[in-house]
Amino acid sequence: MKRALVSVSDKSSLVDFVKTLVANDYEIISTGGTKKVLDEAGLKTISVEDVTGFPEILDGRVKTLNPYIHGGLLGRRDLPAHLEKMAELKIKPIDLVCVNLYPFKETIQKPGVTLADAIENIDIGGPSMVRSAAKNYQAVTIVVDAADYKQVAEEIAANGDTTLETRQKLAAKAFRHTAAYDALIADYLTKQAGISAPEKLTLTYDLKEEMRYGENSHQKAYFYEDTLPEAYSIAQAKQLHGKQLSYNNIKDADAAIRIAREFSQPTVVALKHMNPCGIGQADNLEQAWDLAYEADPISIFGGVIVLNRQVDLATAEKMHKLFLEIIIAPGFDQDAFEVLAKKKNLRLLQLDFDQKDTAQKPEVVSVLGGLLVQDQDVLAEDVKDWKVVTKVAPTEEQLASLMFAWKAVKHTKSNAIVVANGERTLGIGAGQPNRIDSTKIAIKHAGAALDEHAVLASDAFFPMDDCVEYAAKHGIRAIVQPGGSIRDQDSIEMADKYGIAMVTTGVRHFRH
Repeated sequence: MKRALVSVSDKSSLVDFVKTLVANDYEIISTGGTKKVLDEAGLKTISVEDVTGFPEILDGRVKTLNPYIHGGLLGRRDLPAHLEKMAELKIKPIDLVCVNLYPFKETIQKPGVTLADAIENIDIGGPSMVRSAAKNYQAVTIVVDAADYKQVAEEIAANGDTTLETRQKLAAKAFRHTAAYDALIADYLTKQAGISAPEKLTLTYDLKEEMRYGENSHQKAYFYEDTLPEAYSIAQAKQLHGKQLSYNNIKDADAAIRIAREFSQPTVVALKHMNPCGIGQADNLEQAWDLAYEADPISIFGGVIVLNRQVDLATAEKMHKLFLEIIIAPGFDQDAFEVLAKKKNLRLLQLDFDQKDTAQKPEVVSVLGGLLVQDQDVLAEDVKDWKVVTKVAPTEEQLASLMFAWKAVKHTKSNAIVVANGERTLGIGAGQPNRIDSTKIAIKHAGAALDEHAVLASDAFFPMDDCVEYAAKHGIRAIVQPGGSIRDQDSIEMADKYGIAMVTTGVRHFRH
């Protein structure tokens, strides 16, 4: 008779699985709550104490860490010396292990969880059994996921055992399972200890879905989400309508919601290829849409739209007239949803904007041979901290417009220039190798919208005074930039020459 050791925290679908094992001549070893569930279901079980000859001790911290368990798991069936020693010590082989671990993840997600609670939910015996069984997969079947019960049960019912191929795949999954579990614990304790740059970076993500393709159609791609879900993220957005998001959709949508969280007034963000093409803010959503659309009615075609208020019918009817890829909002009025859902491929996503200030985990970017990790650029800034460096100071209206432009340029690819007023972006110059070209593009896009209210924001300092001169000659009346160039004075003097205001923030916002 074969033996199975069953000890799980998640007991869903367990009884039917164990019934299959019993029907195929497996003895069941179990412990604690799992044993109670199986006993109540009328399934005969052997307690771990009966196998080890030793009671559970230290409030259950030690119960399976015993040679009669691990010897039964690790003993090689193909080595006579192992079999002889097991027989000598009366260690019976264990052929299947069904284990999932203490709910550490669920514990640390609870509001107000204490460090002591977290520590008590670090499983020691479970991972040890999983690793022992997985190491000896030539003879032992290890099951850590209820999703595998069906296949394992079917193979055992048909053949009396699982196939070697199945055991190998399950062993690989088991090691992924314990690695992810340990990574989560390591990350939690590292943060508790206040360590910001650990010598080892342990990351764990769960597969959300396989993409149709990657950045281009010949590239494979997969979408993994953080094991500890981030509420304000595309991974947690609820898709209400439309076809599956693509790789590029997800990148664009992520960039768009990063921009939207900068604004508290009713705001609409239009984004194309990782850059904003229009941002509008107003007293209501429809007006904000009009402003965002007016900012660049050409580039918005095929774009991603984020609205930070529930979508009403009037706004929906205007958006419906355009080809758009994605619309993201806190919600949609029923009549607004019905209008937008007429387009079967338009993706409509609902996102919890109340959580927008909680998404501050470090950013991880892959490079050949490694990863770059940095804090998110979520610095809170105030115009009171800016320094007026010109003879002319900006008016209160200009300061409000400068802050609006500053928030927009922060999320535009460098070199970045944004021309705006207090309501919307007027022109955006992004991703150019030199700053003067970005300036020219932004001002050209602004076109006839340039008036006495237009201001300009630069994500980094001006290396020369040419951008300031070009802006001044085209009607810009105030500029915000970080400062810090060895030639700052040239730009300041150029601004003074044309009688425009300039402030420096002391903070750069490169976005590569």
